[in-house]
Amino acid sequence: MQLIESGGGLVQPGGSLRLSCAASGLPFERVVMSWVRQAPGKGLEWVSSISVSSGDPYYADSVKGRFTISRDIAKRMVFLQMNSLKPEDTALYYCATSRSGGNRGQGTQVTVSS
Repeated sequence: MQLIESGGGLVQPGGSLRLSCAASGLPFERVVMSWVRQAPGKGLEWVSSISVSSGDPYYADSVKGRFTISRDIAKRMVFLQMNSLKPEDTALYYCATSRSGGNRGQGTQVTVSS
């Protein structure tokens, strides 16, 4: 199984980024895919999940209304659209097959700073 994240970068507060995750080697249509993040000096934090088959999304309270998770079944990809970014969103963002962050990729860095 392989998960490859991309799309991170440096953005000013209030800005937007779109993260992408390419998945291979797993039964993509039967899983729930998640985004988790790890801020400097802190543990893993669940951000959002999506049922690939139904498209039902789930969000942590800290990102609800600002982030949108989606998937493209044909391309085997999961996305995280992040709007109204705050400095506290700064973290290494991982795509994972569980809310606890198990079976995650290498991550993509998101830095929100002026």
